[in-house]
Amino acid sequence: MGNQALLACGAAVGPVFTLAYLLEGAGRADYKPFRHPVSSLSLGRGGWAQTVNFLVAGSLSLIFAVGLWHVGPSHWGALLIATWAVGLLGAGAFRTDPVSGYPPGTPDQLQHPTRTGALHDLLSLVGFLALMGGCFVFAPSGSPGWAVYSIASGLLFAATMVLSSVAFGQHQRWVGLGGLIQRVSLSVGWTWQTLLAAHLLHA
Repeated sequence: MGNQALLACGAAVGPVFTLAYLLEGAGRADYKPFRHPVSSLSLGRGGWAQTVNFLVAGSLSLIFAVGLWHVGPSHWGALLIATWAVGLLGAGAFRTDPVSGYPPGTPDQLQHPTRTGALHDLLSLVGFLALMGGCFVFAPSGSPGWAVYSIASGLLFAATMVLSSVAFGQHQRWVGLGGLIQRVSLSVGWTWQTLLAAHLLHA
């Protein structure tokens, strides 16, 4: 596989992942996208689809990281994107615990997280931190405008992820918007990765 094909995986994965979870969420009668996290789509009937979505996204991002290692301006940045990819793979391998009342009949928050749920959260957190770090590491690799955009993306990604975690922790003010905030955060991160890949493809 040539470097152009490796980088193209990085441009494609974000839109594919996003379209997949939007379609999955639209088909669940009791699933509320504004309230529930994307990971909750891996629970219940049809949950295999989101599991596959995580695994495909992780695989494509890992391929992209190989392309970054070959042609990108930073090996550290490539390693961070690889870590983000591993986080996605881990999110697919270990299912999340129920949260915010989904699936129906489950509590808003488990008193004692399962081992699988704890691993899902840990690997997802590592991935999120790596993607945020990638935004900063790749900031100097383009024009001043790209640097500002990358830094702003990293800060916004971090802030919205923290806020979504607060919401999923059942904070009364934010719990009803946890899913929406998380989707904003994911959109920020995926858009940045897509534009990074597109920039390198046309360099």
